[in-house]
Amino acid sequence: MKTLLTFALFLTVTLAFAQADKDVASQVEKLRLALIDPTVANLSELSSIHLSYGHSSGKLENQAQFIDALVSGASDFAKVSFEDQTIHVEKDVAIVRHNLVADVLDGGKSNSIKIGVILVWQKEKGQWKLLARQAYKLP
Repeated sequence: MKTLLTFALFLTVTLAFAQADKDVASQVEKLRLALIDPTVANLSELSSIHLSYGHSSGKLENQAQFIDALVSGASDFAKVSFEDQTIHVEKDVAIVRHNLVADVLDGGKSNSIKIGVILVWQKEKGQWKLLARQAYKLP
């Protein structure tokens, strides 16, 4: 009986982690789509009011600056994909790593970029919110 209870607990915990991974992956996909078609509503829903958003250039933005840059077109993504993604969930925090591959429009001219990114998501009131993001140049 004790073995059966231990197995049931293990299975429950494993399924909870698998669901958390799926939930975080879903939020990351929503973020990818929001980078291409940004609105104040979708970016606000995805990000924490405490957001710290770091670019590979060293530029740092808070939530309002992050949203404004995308909605105004100062950061204009034509195409975005996330490659080699990993997700690690620990209680109410998730760490996501991937390579961001994108076509960015700059003054009507398209530039291709490939950078590494680490995202930190935190569960707030039952929903995963982007708390921190740092991009870095790949070797």
